[in-house]
Amino acid sequence: MNKFYPYDYIDSVYEFDFKKLHEDGVNAVIFDIDNTLVKHGAPADKKAVDFFNNLKEIGLKTCLLSNNKPVRVEPFAQKTGSYYIADAKKPSKKNYYKAMELMSSGTEDTVFFGDQIFTDIYGANKCGIRTYLVKPIHPKEEIQIILKRRLEAVVLFFYKRYKLRINKV
Repeated sequence: MNKFYPYDYIDSVYEFDFKKLHEDGVNAVIFDIDNTLVKHGAPADKKAVDFFNNLKEIGLKTCLLSNNKPVRVEPFAQKTGSYYIADAKKPSKKNYYKAMELMSSGTEDTVFFGDQIFTDIYGANKCGIRTYLVKPIHPKEEIQIILKRRLEAVVLFFYKRYKLRINKV
C-alpha cells in the first residue's frame, strides 16, 4: 500500500510553506488543478494567480499536470504563467517526467501536489517524486471520482495508522 501513500497530507496548497520548501532544495512544483488549486472546473481566480506569482518570487518553477483537455488546462496555465501538460494520462509516469524536463528539474528537487491518490499520488510516487496529498477543495465531484474517494478512504485509514507508527519511532 505504500505506493499510494503521500509524503504528507495537507489541508491546502494556499496554507503550505513553499518558501521553506525552496530553502530545503526544491526548485520545481507540479500541481494538479481541479480540487487542488480551485473547485472542479473553475477558472484561475485572483487567489490562484497571486499564489503562482508568489511561487515565482520565491524562485520556484511550476507545471500543471492534468488529465483534463487542453481547453480546460491551457487558459489556467496562461493566467498563472505556468508550464502545463493536458491529457496527462495520470498515473502514467511519462508526463511527470515531461513536466520535470520542461522545468529543467529532477526527482530530487521536484515535488507534486494533488488531491487524488490513485492518479496524482500514485503516478508521482512511481517516478520517485515527493508527493503531497491535498484535501479536496469542494465536495461536488463527478461520479467516477466519488467512487474513487471511497477507495481512497481505505488507503487514508491505513496511511494515518502508518504515519502514527513512524512518528512514534
